Amino acid sequence: MTKLLPVVEKFHSLQGEGFHCGKSAFFIRLAGCEVGCPWCDTKHSWDSKKYPLISIEALLSEIKEARLEGASFIVLTGGEPLQHNLDELCEIIKNRTETTKLNPVKIHIETSGVNDFSGFFDWITLSPKRHNPPQDFFLEKCNEVKIIINDTNDIEFARNIKNKIFDIKKHSKNEKKFFVQPAWNSNRGYKLAIEFAKRNPDWTLSLQTHKYLSIQ
Repeated sequence: MTKLLPVVEKFHSLQGEGFHCGKSAFFIRLAGCEVGCPWCDTKHSWDSKKYPLISIEALLSEIKEARLEGASFIVLTGGEPLQHNLDELCEIIKNRTETTKLNPVKIHIETSGVNDFSGFFDWITLSPKRHNPPQDFFLEKCNEVKIIINDTNDIEFARNIKNKIFDIKKHSKNEKKFFVQPAWNSNRGYKLAIEFAKRNPDWTLSLQTHKYLSIQ
């Protein structure tokens, strides 16, 4: 089990992207990523050796404080958080945040879906990458899909991912949310994502609103 995790940063802010955009959340950014997207805006998080190992107990203390200050849920992000075994982290968070007045805090994760699954989550954001596609498990289990758009190949990838999800889940009524999000500072990405969302109402445009607001 994992007692210590390499943490890039942790902070209480607003979720800036996707379905839960605008909601109060406590973020834990874990270090380490082998997916290696060339346009990634958190490349500093890739090397886990650069960051301190922090105990789950220490993280739990900050989670509890953020919850008292209004955080609706926690978000595990990266890097690629599932490069680490998250079973113990999730178990401790769930067991130790339930009180007589409050249910256990909800745990969200954002993942590319390339690593083995661990932990348990109330919301899974799958952000798949065409150069390193996700495992089918994540296509089936995710709550929302967020495709980063740089060029026309990403638009085609978005269509293919959705078709594959429907093939896997064709007998299921589980509803998923589908988002296209232009890569930061990509003018081509903005134009493509906006036009795609206009012509495909089952997809929603997602923007990195926290960057426009100059918050974490």
